Amino acid sequence: MTAEVPPRVLVLAGGLSYERDVSLRSGRRVADALAAAGLDVELRDVDVTLLPYLSAERPDVVFPAVHGSPGEDGSLPGVLDVVGVPYVGATARAARLAWDKATTKSILSDAGIATPPWVTLPHSTFSELGAQSLLDHIVARLGLPLVVKPVHGGSGLGVAAVRSADALPAAMVGAFSYAPTVLIERYVPGVDVAVSVLDEGDGPHALPAVEIEPPDGNYDYAARYTAGITTWHCPARLPEKVLDEVAETAVRVHASLGLRDLSRIDMIVGADGDIQVLEANTAPGMTETSLLPMAVEAAGRRLGSVLHNLAARASGRGR
Repeated sequence: MTAEVPPRVLVLAGGLSYERDVSLRSGRRVADALAAAGLDVELRDVDVTLLPYLSAERPDVVFPAVHGSPGEDGSLPGVLDVVGVPYVGATARAARLAWDKATTKSILSDAGIATPPWVTLPHSTFSELGAQSLLDHIVARLGLPLVVKPVHGGSGLGVAAVRSADALPAAMVGAFSYAPTVLIERYVPGVDVAVSVLDEGDGPHALPAVEIEPPDGNYDYAARYTAGITTWHCPARLPEKVLDEVAETAVRVHASLGLRDLSRIDMIVGADGDIQVLEANTAPGMTETSLLPMAVEAAGRRLGSVLHNLAARASGRGR
């Protein structure tokens, strides 16, 4: 589709989260792609100069490429709402819901969308009730293996697969270093897939699913952002019927969380074709090894054209 060109686009990247470096890489790629598509683009960090700049310069639209807090926890969209500058991506409310993995899983469960069984554990509870006894009960309830992850954040930071009860305390300590609450969920064997969802004005639709094949089965920070470590297949090597089902599921997740413009939904497809949703990302990575740009290319689209359409649509919300 062809959309009206917003005259001036501000791309935001950086911030002070653990994902700052990835965000800067995403921001540069977004800015370059938008500029190549013919837009007037400026790239800025998220720092104390931002609000004075927005007041003085008033871009037509903001394209956030800020991973972690404040980009994905709803803080940045909330600030942009207060300033009155339109932006690409989830509203502050929807971003807050998707930011909290436990809240996301509760909403999906209520909507009838399958997600692995889980429990959440704040650090205070972990300490006050007796760590070992509590972990023993969790293992008895969920079984082994397990996946331990911070309830907030992305890029695989603080995530660990736990195959023995003895390894669980160390995994908890690692996850607590990134967030005060940890999510523990049952490990589901299968094919890791990521499905990006776009809405350029004609309703949300799924891009081709990306299958993730890390060399040791661990899709951690290095495997995500170091070229040559992980193998990706797009479209995923799944039966056509299953590909249709993961696409439908991704759109359902996008709608259930009230997301808009773009998202990436991470799932596991079991050997029997059973689909389990892990989490939703409201600010998908845009680096050279990120999954949404791969899916755009597999769909026969140009990244600049897609981002142009998203920016144009968002700018119209400010009129």
